[in-house]
Amino acid sequence: MLAHITILLGCQLAGEAIVLLTDVPLPGPVIGMVLLFAGLVIRGRELGAFGDSARALLSHLSLLFVPAGVGVSVHLALVARDGLAIGAALVISTIVTIAVTALAMVWLDANKR
Repeated sequence: MLAHITILLGCQLAGEAIVLLTDVPLPGPVIGMVLLFAGLVIRGRELGAFGDSARALLSHLSLLFVPAGVGVSVHLALVARDGLAIGAALVISTIVTIAVTALAMVWLDANKR
């Protein structure tokens, strides 16, 4: 399990390094996930190899929201100033996410047969 978590964190670190060195406008963890996915595809491993590690991390997922909550409370003045824009972005992104998920499900269901 420690080896899998080390690989996950290594991919995130590599993603952060790529962002720092290239100024790519993407979050480092997103690039890290792409690197992890590419590595799994190249090696031909199933995601099941990371199953125990993923379950352990997901069982403590609520702890990962603490830093985000603290960050929001530190910047309450910014949230108050831009609250309408933040709310609109949340509502619109939620609607778009639901629509894209529905379209993907319809497409996958149609191509399953």
